[in-house]
Amino acid sequence: MWRQVTGAEIGVTTDEQASWWGGRGLGTVPHSLIASYGGNTVLAATKFAEWASPVMRVTVLVDFENNSVETALEVARALGDRLWGVRLDTSESLVDFSLVDEMGDFRPTGVNARLIERVRDALDRDGFERVKIVASGGFTAEKIREFEHLGVPVDAYGVGSSLIRGANDFTADVVLTDGRPSGKFGRRYRPNERLELVQ
Repeated sequence: MWRQVTGAEIGVTTDEQASWWGGRGLGTVPHSLIASYGGNTVLAATKFAEWASPVMRVTVLVDFENNSVETALEVARALGDRLWGVRLDTSESLVDFSLVDEMGDFRPTGVNARLIERVRDALDRDGFERVKIVASGGFTAEKIREFEHLGVPVDAYGVGSSLIRGANDFTADVVLTDGRPSGKFGRRYRPNERLELVQ
């Protein structure tokens, strides 16, 4: 679910998904599509933008290779005016590569204020001031309040897990494609003897 600064909006990628409630797709390029293109975020984003309706707000996840600043710039340069926004979704157990040289005076893991500021600054310097930033991954009402209080340049928040009651949160990541590793940074195939193939 998207939590925009200006209000709440339920969001899914395609019009087909949103047709359940008569809505419209928001156009987020999912990690699974990036994995399907061998981890090439720019190629996946380009193919998605070619497929998507011209009115769809194309938003691209930029954390697949754990280098959100570089990937955001590459995607913005490739998609130009077709790009509405970039979405940061770094795991709480990882430090984005773009922050490694700054560690020491802040909590560097996950989607944090410094990471968002670095992405915003890089986009602005390269002439992409209009590209929006969506922050997701572990966001709660408290974390959103803190970011808003600090004036972190976020245009919309993706909120999911904090809305689920109970301890049943999980992700269904694509980690193998045609037998080859294809998961986003920090994710890998882990055999589980409890799973059975369903035909």
